[in-house]
Amino acid sequence: MDEHASAGIYAREYESIDTVVELGAAGDRVIAVQFPATLPSDAGREHPLLDHIGAAIDGSTDALEALATAEVGLTLATDRRRVLEALRSVPVGQSVSVSRLTRLAGSDPNDADDLETVTAALRTNPVPILVPDHRVEGGSYATPDPVREALRQAEGC
Repeated sequence: MDEHASAGIYAREYESIDTVVELGAAGDRVIAVQFPATLPSDAGREHPLLDHIGAAIDGSTDALEALATAEVGLTLATDRRRVLEALRSVPVGQSVSVSRLTRLAGSDPNDADDLETVTAALRTNPVPILVPDHRVEGGSYATPDPVREALRQAEGC
């Protein structure tokens, strides 16, 4: 994250997708990305990642790469964290199936419990966009439809 960004809550509305994106930062890491119905009045408006999100939605490859390397803080169970870390390894512009992601996470796609762990990790992803659940085909998503579709289009997935 940019050395000038600080801990706090930041949010911006993106008119092209009619969606508000809110970031929660702690130190140099983003620990939450949410999509509130309205722009929070107490949230900061200036954050480098909000700039990158807007540019990524508009199709900037550089912005997509910046989002892919943003520092995140994943505070969740080890098995779910392993899934989300595996998802971050999927390159910009590529997509994976749920079963492929299960294998990337070191689990068995033929095991119902392993598949449930993957879908639960996707559904409860605390930092969607930065952990790109939009790159998973046929999965559960923490990213809302308009954001997911804009990012998929920008990445050519």
